[in-house]
Amino acid sequence: MAAFAAQFAVRHSEGAPDLNVSHWIGPTPAPVAGVASIIDGDTIEIHGQRIRLNGIDAPESAQLCKDAAGKDYRCGQKASLSLADFLKVHRPTSCIAVDRVQFRRMVAVCTAGGVDIGEWMVRKGYAVDWPKYSAGFYAAAENEAKRAKRGVWAGSFERPWEWRRAQ
Repeated sequence: MAAFAAQFAVRHSEGAPDLNVSHWIGPTPAPVAGVASIIDGDTIEIHGQRIRLNGIDAPESAQLCKDAAGKDYRCGQKASLSLADFLKVHRPTSCIAVDRVQFRRMVAVCTAGGVDIGEWMVRKGYAVDWPKYSAGFYAAAENEAKRAKRGVWAGSFERPWEWRRAQ
């Protein structure tokens, strides 16, 4: 629920100061901001802090997908490179923590150039909504990508969490 509240606040707080997350759940850590390095399609690093994008899952680096012609391609690599290109143009990146996971890695809602990075990745078809963690927050963006046959939706693929389970 905290993740959903943070996502809502990130999107809607500019014009409404009362939507600050701290009004609901207490003080939150200061946002982490700076130039992001790409770890993979859903993980970045800013100032040495690894940050997992909340609510999305991108194909793994070694994961293969099929394009519209049925040819294999490295969809995880494509997701990472696309995220890197996006973040080069939209600087700086700012992240609001919503959780900590294994190895104290931050899980966050991140924006760059005023754009929710997770939503951008899903809308472009480089990642999918992960309902287990997003409560369906990115489902509309995923449906748009699916209808437009963008990214992984142009061909066939295995959901990243299913691919990892099979490995």
